[in-house]
Amino acid sequence: MQENTRLKIGITIGDMNGVGPEIILKTFQDNRMLDFCTPIIYASAKSLEFISKELHYEVRFNHIVSTEEADPNQINIISCWKDEPKINFGIKDKNIGRHAIMSLKKATKDLKNKRINVMVTAPINKNCVQSDEFSFPGHTEYLDKELSGESLMLMVSNSLRVGLLTDHIPINKISEHITKELIEQKLKIIQKTLVEDFNISKPKIAILGLNPHSSDGGVIGKEEQHVLIPAIEKLKENGMLIFGPYSADGFFGSNKNESFDAILAAYHDQGLIPFKTLSFGQGVNYTAGLNRIRTSPDHGTAYEIAGKGIADETSFKEALFLAITTYKNRKEYQELTKGAIKEEKLIKTK
Repeated sequence: MQENTRLKIGITIGDMNGVGPEIILKTFQDNRMLDFCTPIIYASAKSLEFISKELHYEVRFNHIVSTEEADPNQINIISCWKDEPKINFGIKDKNIGRHAIMSLKKATKDLKNKRINVMVTAPINKNCVQSDEFSFPGHTEYLDKELSGESLMLMVSNSLRVGLLTDHIPINKISEHITKELIEQKLKIIQKTLVEDFNISKPKIAILGLNPHSSDGGVIGKEEQHVLIPAIEKLKENGMLIFGPYSADGFFGSNKNESFDAILAAYHDQGLIPFKTLSFGQGVNYTAGLNRIRTSPDHGTAYEIAGKGIADETSFKEALFLAITTYKNRKEYQELTKGAIKEEKLIKTK
């Protein structure tokens, strides 16, 4: 793909009965955003024009068939369907969910084939998207299957980064999923991501315990002593700066998070409750560990305010900017690494 200074950003429409289309349209009402990227929205012209009219936004679209036709000075739309769904703001609808997945699949295909540089996804309703063709708990699990690498959900806001050891699994199955191998895998993904995508050369990573008070030396559960600590010690021996396991209840309240470049939480709510408390509306969901970059806002469909014109687009904007920054950081790292390898080979041949 021919690259220019403005990256091609593929944007999935998400659940059109939610706030996804609104935050997209609000973001690009500010024409200055086109100085940073070339947006390509995966939806349909009729659907977006209907939503724009309902929300009283004046937005002009450039209808294209392929990403090669994208105009860097306009908001581009690639049509993903011919059957126009009925849009009812605030209503859960399986048909709307089906169209959200059409958008996601087409954008992911273009991402895989390097027709777009990065992808930013608008929120979906996890129940509405379930079907025989799509049976994933969320975007992360789908992209883990479609792209190369092993994914990790990393929530990002300014200097706060919280990764998840386990994500969309029931709480009564968490402990059986946590193994030494999984801990090592996820910590290595965070380490690689911080170095390559966030330009942190020697990252310090904290890991939170699974049990209350991080088990109090084995009094409240054995996972810390038998699983977490051995995995941490092994990675420390390999030179990684890993610390913990810390008791989760006081970690953020005592500002310990400020001493680390990232924190690995044992399960979904253990990480996302403090993250959203500290950063809600400004955070970004970053899919780490894959060979392509995907980000999304830190909130869901917000049906209760959909169609009212009051949704806050800040998190979506942050997702756009993070996608651009991490893409450029990763590209620079890869170029520097290639240069270092070539130089090393030249020295060896002399």
